[in-house]
This record gives sequence, C-alpha cells and structure tokens, in this order.
Amino acid sequence: MASRPRGPPPAAVRSAAELPPTLRPVEPPPELQLRRAVAPGRYPLLAVFRGLDRTPGFRALPGPLDRLLKTVRSAYVVVVPEDAWMYVAPRVTPEQIRRFGYEMLTSSDDVIVVGHKHLAQSPGLILYLDIIHEFLHLIQRADGRELWDPKVDYVDRSTEIEAYRHSVSEARRLGVSDEFLRDYLQVEWVSLSSFDRLLRHLAVAPRPVRSRGPRRAAPPPHERPEPGAETPPT
Repeated sequence: MASRPRGPPPAAVRSAAELPPTLRPVEPPPELQLRRAVAPGRYPLLAVFRGLDRTPGFRALPGPLDRLLKTVRSAYVVVVPEDAWMYVAPRVTPEQIRRFGYEMLTSSDDVIVVGHKHLAQSPGLILYLDIIHEFLHLIQRADGRELWDPKVDYVDRSTEIEAYRHSVSEARRLGVSDEFLRDYLQVEWVSLSSFDRLLRHLAVAPRPVRSRGPRRAAPPPHERPEPGAETPPT
C-alpha cells in the first residue's frame, strides 16, 4: 500500500472542538452512520459509511439510481494510517504527482482512500461532504473523464467544480451558511486568488478582507497543483 506523501505533518485541526464555530453546528443526514473505530485496512464503502446510499446527497447524484447503487455496493474504502484526508485511488499515479515525489495508493478497483485520523475525529458533516464529493469522482472517472488534468488549474477543472457544486448544494440544503462553506472550501494548497475564483464558480459569497485560515493544511495527493500551476495572487 502506498503511503501519504512524505513531509512535515499538517497542522490542520481534526476534532470538532478545535474547529472554528462555523464548521461545527450542522450534523449529516441521520441515514448516515459512520463507522469511525476501524483499523487501517480495506473495507466495502458501505461498511464504513453505512447508509450513505440512503442519504439525500447520494440520491441527488447525477445518473440513474441503479447505476449509483451498483457502484457504491462494489466500491471500497481503504483507511490508511498516514495523515490523509480523502482521495480517489488512481489506476496509476499521475505523472504530475510523481514529480512531487509523492506516493499514492493505486488500485484497479473503485477505491476511496481515507485517513484514519480524519475518519476517527473529523466532524460528521465534513466526512459526509467529502465522501459524496469523492464518490462523484468515481462516477466521473467511469464516464471517461480525467480527474488529474495537469493542463487545468485545480479550481478550474470541470470535475472539481461539479463535485464541489454537489457538496455545496447538499450543505446548503442542510442549512449551512456561506461562512461555513468558505471555511470548508479554503485549503492551503490553493492560492487566495484561486480560492476566490472557486467561490465564484460555486456562487459562494466572497471571503471577508481578513479571511480565516484553511480548515486543512495537506491536500489529497491527486489534488495538489503541478509546480507553477498556482501563482499566488494575480
């Protein structure tokens, strides 16, 4: 099993008590029952994210329901001990990721990689929004779409915009504020100018002049921009 990219440990907060208040108040749908206390290893997706297939966010995913159900019932979660968030395991590590020297877990199956600490400690709503985002990437990949296009900035990739729009729509249905969404969406590997562009793509209100810091400091390996792809503020 490939490991998390080596480097200094991220400084991102993990428990609900440590998160900014805007990231705490809303719970995921009651249909979702998270199995947090699992050891690192490979599990059927629905054995860890129990009831995901009954949640409104899952049922609203694009495509026929029978196809979604077939995919989710055959997909897996690999819980890794490394400090990670969530990403779709590629068939082969993309070349632009190799250039960073990162190791990714690869698989010929539909696999979503989840960090053990993220699963154990992150608020349920964050995990819910992350898993429906990543599951939509599985559907996109099955449709032949490229998830790691090195020619397009992360925030401008059609696959990311679609997946984020879906998570944002579900978060809004649950009653979160735009302040919550900005906290959720702001990540350290995206420059502020690109982050502002992502907010515009998603029709989320712009950040205040004095924006709070990102909710997480280390990205899933496939979501890191290629060197030079991100140019701080233009």
